[in-house]
Amino acid sequence: MRKWGDRVKKVEQLAQSFQLNPLASPYKPRLWPCQPSSIWKLFPRQIMAFGFAQSCKEAVHVFALEKEKTPLGQRMYLVTSYSELWHYYRTYTQSLMHCYEVIPEGAVCKLYFDLEFHKPSNKGADGKTMVSSLIQYVCDKLMDVYGIQCSTNNVLNLDSSTEEKFSRHLIFNLQNAAFKDNIHVGRFIHAILQPVLSTPKNGSVLNVGMNSVAENSETRRTHAVSEGKPAQAGEMAESSQTKRRKQEERDLRFLKVKNKDGQDCLFVDLGVYTKNRNFRLYKSSKVGKNAAFTVADNNKFIAKPEKGISEEESVFLASLICNVSFTGQRILTWDIPETKESKTSTLLGQQGSASNADSLNGCLSSPHQEVDNFVLTVVTKDGVHGSIRRWNYFAAEQLLVYDIAKYRWCENVERFHKSNNIMIVVDLKEEVWYQKCHDPECKNFRSSSYPLPQEICVSYIMKLDEEDQAYLMDDAGNIEPSQAPNQARQSTLCPEEESADVWGDGQDDQEYLESLDEFEQNSGDISDQLLLKCMEDFDSH
Repeated sequence: MRKWGDRVKKVEQLAQSFQLNPLASPYKPRLWPCQPSSIWKLFPRQIMAFGFAQSCKEAVHVFALEKEKTPLGQRMYLVTSYSELWHYYRTYTQSLMHCYEVIPEGAVCKLYFDLEFHKPSNKGADGKTMVSSLIQYVCDKLMDVYGIQCSTNNVLNLDSSTEEKFSRHLIFNLQNAAFKDNIHVGRFIHAILQPVLSTPKNGSVLNVGMNSVAENSETRRTHAVSEGKPAQAGEMAESSQTKRRKQEERDLRFLKVKNKDGQDCLFVDLGVYTKNRNFRLYKSSKVGKNAAFTVADNNKFIAKPEKGISEEESVFLASLICNVSFTGQRILTWDIPETKESKTSTLLGQQGSASNADSLNGCLSSPHQEVDNFVLTVVTKDGVHGSIRRWNYFAAEQLLVYDIAKYRWCENVERFHKSNNIMIVVDLKEEVWYQKCHDPECKNFRSSSYPLPQEICVSYIMKLDEEDQAYLMDDAGNIEPSQAPNQARQSTLCPEEESADVWGDGQDDQEYLESLDEFEQNSGDISDQLLLKCMEDFDSH
């Protein structure tokens, strides 16, 4: 019985040790009752954060955090809701002061710009005037290409300039319109800046692989040529498009600046339109810097606060690139060069240009290929095989919206529409799908919701435990590794115990068996009835 007594004594010592030195509890934010369920998890890798976010029933998003005194470029990833982040963002300014929105691959997003130049290398440059000129030029192009009216009142202008660098973020909050994803945003910006990109001072031509916006805008106009009056030779040699491009080249010269090495560069950073891009948040600064983004003094955008939301939080929500709702949005695209034209698609009954392509947006699948394959099975009925014409992903609501071609079955009219197509909407959060219509008579119709197959649901595929968190945030806002690397391996109350003597190891199991053998030897045989009763008691608990 000696070993058994030693075993009981050790368990009591461990229990007392844990009471005096409890393990760090997971961070559980405490918001007021009107807020959604609390989600606040930190991950060392972006892919883990995305996996967890997609498995949540709550509307959560992925953000990147930088910490002071960590290797340059090292980031951790936070999964939480917009409202919860804002609640603690303004409270723990020290631990959350270097925060970035992660723009998910394929997510519908706003038009945005990152602008900067080195002040000492560009003496005399008027940054405010340059920003105003760029906004006006972009607004003109949005009207020319997409027919969208825009002004400085639609553009949130954020400033993080210092004595050395002029730095701005522009976020276009268009009325019921957004881009398919930030790749399409980048294509559009490359295209409208073609005049200044294709004429560097060294005489070489930078081919960005985009169609000229002048060509797109010209297709929106009719060319009035007087009948019976032959065109002059000069007019034949120089088309209206060429004239326009030359004028734009002169107008856009202000975008050419010099970097700190004196080399020519562009006022617009064209490197911020990549997959899963980290884009610095309003009120955040870069690690090691003290220049957070604030509302610029020449900002004309005024956020419209909703009920229960402060004016400052409204600015924060307007600054989020992927904070775009599905309802009523017109989706803007800029196609790859092979299509030879720019197109727009629309949702919820708005008219858009058609496409005969059977592929997924230029032969690219959505971020959830297994869902794509399932949708193709849904749009097959009575010998009719539909296809996916295009897809759009709304990260703010975790919705995948599929425009369907060659299949027009509508649940509302219980037949195939004669001309207008349908949409299949997949709610990744609720793990259901439903049908909507482009037909004007069914524009407000939504079919019943049907569950997705379990095998394609992220919650089924990916189960993460609390132990997957590499970092934890305590009630004081401190972010630390969940298990400190130099944590003492011995209990303060049991210094004589070896560090390997922990629950579940081989030595522990061996001691348990030896204690059990000793008990059985000294207590005689154990009856079958007692063993069965113990098993029943165990199962009942």
